[in-house]
Amino acid sequence: MEAVERLAQAIDRNSGIDGLHPTALPRVQLIRSSRRVDAIHELHRPAVCIVAQGSKQVMLGDRIFEYDRRRYLVVSVDVPILGQIAQASEDEPYLCLRLDLDPAVLSALWLESGLPKPADSAPGPSLMLSDATPDLLDAAVRLLALLDQPDDIPMLAPLIEREILYRLIKGEQATRLREIAHGESRLRHVTRAIDWIKRNYREPFDMRQLAAHASMSASALHAHFKSVTRMSPLQYQKQLRLQQARGLMLGEAMDAASAGHAVGYDSPSQFSREYSRLFGAPPLRDVARLRELPPSFQGSAASTGAGFAQN
Repeated sequence: MEAVERLAQAIDRNSGIDGLHPTALPRVQLIRSSRRVDAIHELHRPAVCIVAQGSKQVMLGDRIFEYDRRRYLVVSVDVPILGQIAQASEDEPYLCLRLDLDPAVLSALWLESGLPKPADSAPGPSLMLSDATPDLLDAAVRLLALLDQPDDIPMLAPLIEREILYRLIKGEQATRLREIAHGESRLRHVTRAIDWIKRNYREPFDMRQLAAHASMSASALHAHFKSVTRMSPLQYQKQLRLQQARGLMLGEAMDAASAGHAVGYDSPSQFSREYSRLFGAPPLRDVARLRELPPSFQGSAASTGAGFAQN
């Protein structure tokens, strides 16, 4: 049996029902859906996503990325995307393993591997696709097999996680993962700016403060930020605000005016206008649509700067 088929069986066996499923494995979550899910805005954290069955499409700016059992996705920074499960059914549900990327683990692995430190080049887009290799899929299968042997997880899971990351840094994703691993890469400067925006998204936008925190000039930060996220820092802050407001309405039953004020909008009409422009419907209609999704997918749609979207 091909490794991808064994991976699909392992994900299906350990998820069982539609939704997002945390596991006993550090940084590993499983995603299952027996139906297509229309495009929803999400905030995605750094991760590698390996699909064993079905397919998903994500849009970053004007670029569309589709991944399935042949290709895996790497996300290098916390980034807003538009995502939809494009292929799924009762007989063949969408099945995905997501491993969150830890810069400290990557950095330690890079030092031990003896690979050279990368040149400090301009960072590229925060999403990238690569072909899924048999070695990578086999390691993913062995990682999930530990769920049947929980006593072995503390000792063996870190080793298999490192093997997966090693396969990635030896492949097409090497440049992207080097940027995540090395603290002085330009991508890490952009990441510091993203972290600052996440902490201060309710406040009036201040590019000078942001650039100082990222240790870059305002012009350089703006250029690199847009290269990575396909949006300006101000647009990024706006999306965080709107995602947070969405979460307040969906999770805490807050009305639109109160949710908008809570995330920094002084004008209810401006909030409603910008919300409709981003999500394609006014707040009340959008939240009603989201309530029809499985609960865990509602969480993805309503994820905020404090809890980024699951894939």
